[in-house]
Amino acid sequence: VQLQASGGGLVQAGDSLRLSCAASGRTHVSYSMGWFRQAPGKEREFVAASEWRGISPLYADSVKGRFTISRDNAKQTVYLQMNSLKPEDTAVYFCAFARSAVATTSRRSYDSWGQGTQVTVSS
Repeated sequence: VQLQASGGGLVQAGDSLRLSCAASGRTHVSYSMGWFRQAPGKEREFVAASEWRGISPLYADSVKGRFTISRDNAKQTVYLQMNSLKPEDTAVYFCAFARSAVATTSRRSYDSWGQGTQVTVSS
């Protein structure tokens, strides 16, 4: 499975961005997708994940109430709507694919990763 992320950019604090990640190739019947981010000098951290049905998304505490993950299974695409962005949200954002119907926050559970898209939030 190949993942192509897009939608990053340079915005000001308080602005919004929507990231997209399209999967191609042979996906599992039921699969989960997630978003992670990595700031300079820091480890890659979990942001949000969606299981197959998109009913019970998972969020990092730092983004709850501001970010929303959604998916369009017909398009094999997952989105991350980011509102009220803060300078601390600045990072490279990666989408990930897991051959599992259950969403997870663990990096090790994901089988494929996108190339990353830069999000920069200025104060």
